[in-house]
Formats: sequence, structure tokens, C-alpha cells
Amino acid sequence: MNTDSDLNADLEWKFSHAPVDYEDALTFMEERAAAIYSGTQPECIWMLEHPALYTAGTSADISELVSPDRFPVYETGRGGRYTYHGPGQRIAYVMLNLDKRGRDIRAFVANLEEWVIKTLAQFNVTGERREGRVGIWVDRARYDNHPDREDKIAAIGVRVRRWVTFHGLSINVEPDLEHFSGIIPCGIEEHGITSLVDLGVPATVQDVDNALIATFEDVFKP
Repeated sequence: MNTDSDLNADLEWKFSHAPVDYEDALTFMEERAAAIYSGTQPECIWMLEHPALYTAGTSADISELVSPDRFPVYETGRGGRYTYHGPGQRIAYVMLNLDKRGRDIRAFVANLEEWVIKTLAQFNVTGERREGRVGIWVDRARYDNHPDREDKIAAIGVRVRRWVTFHGLSINVEPDLEHFSGIIPCGIEEHGITSLVDLGVPATVQDVDNALIATFEDVFKP
């Protein structure tokens, strides 16, 4: 049986420092997922940013696309509703083989959430789950005395094919938060969006990359 170190030893960490076209990213994920399934290429985690755009998940409601002409809109096979991607937001596309790591999609999503929470903790930010709401949330009262205000700081949306995962998560580092106003993010109107910099944390996407790498082994084990 594989040990933890054996399982993650061949994992490829891929980094892109210039914004990546969304369709190019989809093509890469589709091809890598197929190669992981066939055993010809290793698992991969890809850190990147996209140009400003909106994506529609499998549960997207067109009424939640407030400004359809503002940025390009891409249909995608991941779960969830509308999300925004753009500069200043770090995305981790996670291509892992659940056939080796445990055939439990709920556990995989919970691990993604825990990975984000542990990553945010590296910056002394308390990320939290909320029942009935996807993603990771921040209680603003902890940071700037906004009672009863909760903002989303990270989104999660995944797809699994033949027990290989793709898509993944995004963490708001320093995006233009006004860009989120063109959609109702994840269908939730009553709460806002925040970022590390918005919370007063002077982080960069490279800082977030380092934190994601540092916390990965704590979460993703067989």
C-alpha cells in the first residue's frame, strides 16, 4: 500500500505567472485528467490566474448573470453556479486520482475546504464553512467591526470523471471586488465578497502559492 509520501511524491506542481486563457486551461485539464486515468502522466496541481471572466457551473441560473456583456462568459462542466475569475485571484486546479486516494467525492470536497482554511490560517485569517453555502467565508466582525456581516473569500467547484478530479478552488488575494457585481456569486445575494488584501493582509499570489504548498500534505493523504 502507498504511504503518504509515496502517493504525493510524483505530484506535479505547475505554476503560471501570466493570465491563462480559460479555454486553454479547460483543454489542459481535460487532457491531463485523461492521462492520469490512463496512468501515462502524474497527478497535477496548477496554480494560475485568468483574465477577467465569468464561468457558469452546472447549476447556474441565467437570472444570476447580472451583466452578461461585461466580461466573457464560459460554460463549464464543474459543479456550482456563476463565479468570477480575474487578476489578483489565485486559482488551484486540482487533478487528483481518487481511485488511489479514496473514492469519496464528498470527502474530497471537504479536503479542498480544509486546505483553504489551513492556507488562510497561514495569514492569520479564520476561514469558515457555512451550512448550505459553498466556499469559505470570513466573519467580518473579526477584522473591522462589521457585526453580522459575512463575506466569501474562496470558491470551490469540482468535476470528477472516472474518479479523476479537475477544476478546483480560487482564493481572493487582491482582485477588483467590484467585478463580482456582474453576477450573483454562487447564487447568494445576502452576503458579500472579500479578499486577503481587503482584510488588511498584504499578501501576494506567490505568498498564497507557498501557503498552499506548505499545507497540502496536512490534508491530502490516502
